[in-house]
Amino acid sequence: METPLTSVSGAGGTRPARGTNIRVVGASHTPANHVHEHIVVVIDHRELDRECLVQSLTAQSPAYKFLSYPSVGHWQEASAQHLQPSAILLTLADRRLTEQRSTDLLTELVAAAGTVPVIVVADTDELPQIIAALQHGARGYIPTNVGLRVASEAIAMTIAGGLFVPASSVLAVSEQLLERQAPQRQGHTLFTDRQMAVVEALRRGRANKIIAYELNLRESTVKVHIRNIMRKLNATNRTEVAFKIRNMFPE
Repeated sequence: METPLTSVSGAGGTRPARGTNIRVVGASHTPANHVHEHIVVVIDHRELDRECLVQSLTAQSPAYKFLSYPSVGHWQEASAQHLQPSAILLTLADRRLTEQRSTDLLTELVAAAGTVPVIVVADTDELPQIIAALQHGARGYIPTNVGLRVASEAIAMTIAGGLFVPASSVLAVSEQLLERQAPQRQGHTLFTDRQMAVVEALRRGRANKIIAYELNLRESTVKVHIRNIMRKLNATNRTEVAFKIRNMFPE
């Protein structure tokens, strides 16, 4: 029969009383009788960073069991000794997915993981990097400028079948879409529908005769539209019109 753990307070701090059976459980450890709900693998070639990340995530999500490896190969060698993980974190640090070795590493891991979701952890939250990670099979992207709580929630969301990308990147996409739509809204309030058709043709570099043919107009009518467009743009010639239109309606 196991004797309950008791403690004695003294000048040297709290210590177990004599005659007791001692089982030490650290603050960031899970009790021996606790069954881990999920196993999460962390792959990072930097030992200190890997250990720090695992300890921090363990403290944040004690229901998860985190296993760390320095490479995909080391994880594959040890995988037979453990249950299948629920998620795999691949830390790229400052390595970019525009580099072939990084994309090869991610592709290799996604193929080896099978149905297990892979989450990329990287120092940048640039949209092209996130898109590249998703295109190469990642199910989540955690930039290192987020806190532990967000990282833990990202892992949980991915395990549940979701797809995680940082909110900052979603906002950046929204802003880009709004910026692209703004010139179009401006153009429609500045020009009539027929003038907009001429504007679009001018933007593509069409000659007056071609514009007239494509829009089923007289060439003289096209010239009238161009004069009105020049007046609205405060342009003095066709070249200036083309330049201002390209700024208003970027490709």
